[in-house]
Amino acid sequence: MSRTLHLPAHKPAASRRPAQRPVQPSQAAEAVRLNKRLADMGLCSRREADEWIARGWVRVNGQPAQTGQAVTPADRVEVAPEATEHQGARVTILLHKPVGYVSGLPEDGHQSAAVLVKPATRWREDRTPRRFEAGHTRGLAPAGRLDIDSTGLLVLTQDGRVAKALIGASSEADKEYLVRVHWAPNGPKGAGLVTQEVQRVFPDDRLALLRHGLSLDGQPLRPAQVDWQNPEQLRFVLREGKKRQIRRMCEQVGLHVVGLKRIRIGKVVLGNLPLGQWRYLGAHERF
Repeated sequence: MSRTLHLPAHKPAASRRPAQRPVQPSQAAEAVRLNKRLADMGLCSRREADEWIARGWVRVNGQPAQTGQAVTPADRVEVAPEATEHQGARVTILLHKPVGYVSGLPEDGHQSAAVLVKPATRWREDRTPRRFEAGHTRGLAPAGRLDIDSTGLLVLTQDGRVAKALIGASSEADKEYLVRVHWAPNGPKGAGLVTQEVQRVFPDDRLALLRHGLSLDGQPLRPAQVDWQNPEQLRFVLREGKKRQIRRMCEQVGLHVVGLKRIRIGKVVLGNLPLGQWRYLGAHERF
């Protein structure tokens, strides 16, 4: 039997009626929008919360919630089973994006990577029991972009919780990349270009700068893990994702990126997923 999800107040009290009790000044100072409270508790995104409220799936102190409503820690919030059932139908897709596709909406004549999500390109070794439905391609949004010249793991999701976990302001999910580089202290067409055994000529102090000390767009970058994978390839692990970040970092230290592949986001790895194919995020996988 399905049950309403009750979100307990921060200060439970016996036999009280919060809807009729005047709000004290201290409580008013703690009031937040209902959609933010639901999102902060990890139940959904703010957009999803507004949708739940509009559908009548959320109650505050026993009364139907209103869009834009503010709540305090003492207010009792209830979420109907229909909300979590609706959320459970939303999908998250892992795609091995090829070069030449953009992560989001089509632009400059280039197709969105989402066009690759179709029955013919589903990885035949996908072990998730979910059957493909046309609705699974609607509203897919990238949770962490890859630029048109990059390849690797791209997450496309209908689930606001996944998007928040990966690209929300408080996200701590790290991303791992393999980056093939040339030593180009005077640019990729300038003098001194080295395309092989790059590790041998690349100064140690510039490797240290890649790890910490660079800035982009006037803001210092967070520390990164950067190590040589082989003489022409670096391994980056980042906890942020500014536009074309790795390429721009490399340019600042005299490196030119000739290949970039994302192989992991959080605990989810690209693994053996073939180029241009996709699979569903498994029920027990977490970023």
